[in-house]
Amino acid sequence: MSLRQYEYALAVAEEGSVTAAAELLRVAQPSVSQQIRGLERELGVQLFDRTPTGLVPTVVGRAFLREAEIAVSAARRARATARAGADELVGELVVAVQMGFAARQLPGALSALRRRFPRLEVTVFEEPSHAELERLCRRGLLNLALMAACERSPADAHHLGDEEFVVVLGAGHRLLAADRVDLRELAGESWVRFDRDSALDAVLLNVLRENDLTPRTAARVSQTATAVRWATHGLGVTLVPASAVPHGHEHLARPVSPAVPQPVLAVVRHGAGPAETALLELLRQETWSASASLSPIS
Repeated sequence: MSLRQYEYALAVAEEGSVTAAAELLRVAQPSVSQQIRGLERELGVQLFDRTPTGLVPTVVGRAFLREAEIAVSAARRARATARAGADELVGELVVAVQMGFAARQLPGALSALRRRFPRLEVTVFEEPSHAELERLCRRGLLNLALMAACERSPADAHHLGDEEFVVVLGAGHRLLAADRVDLRELAGESWVRFDRDSALDAVLLNVLRENDLTPRTAARVSQTATAVRWATHGLGVTLVPASAVPHGHEHLARPVSPAVPQPVLAVVRHGAGPAETALLELLRQETWSASASLSPIS
């Protein structure tokens, strides 16, 4: 078995067909088919079932692909570490951020990282679920993850600073006259909320319960930008990290009383290499104070 076969199998699973996998990998379709057949022959199992909607991993295939994903990620990190010099980093860095957090700080740190190491390829994605972020960290699929602190936060996480949450109101809302909104003044309001398993919805629920407010739900959304837009149109109010308020909507956001700070943690994979170390240091240099997070972002 080879890493190339692992990569081909992962691509087929992701795309659902050999043709699409070949396009993704930029290789000829027969090459992908041959590698998959050779892998199945060597393993003595069938990795994929043919269905009307495409190729679907079998039960055994899913178990194999989980391990293959770990092996491919480890190999990429090993190549990047081996090729890293004093003045150059190459390879791939995979970063996950809990949705809504570090919306200002992460882009700044990544921009500085790319200026310093232009050959380093960085992949970033947002993940709403804290549990899923933890799972990805445990499996070694991430180089670095940014997440909100919670009871299950990893013991070796690095505390970078706090995000302050703000309430976003509709244009003309009576509470826009206040510099800071007393949470008790939001009694009776409907809320634009987030997916049930997201960290943002957990923060909102805790805030409402601690202030004896009923979580009346106007809508649920998956993205902070959507929540802000819907709130500004009067569908309901919403609560988001200050740095996640999109440019042009800052005038409709207000800090709340009592304040709602949320610690932001960086979790770096075990045996971190120079790329992760450099990004962590750049994140530490970003401004994480609650007051700074209230200024507009572009």
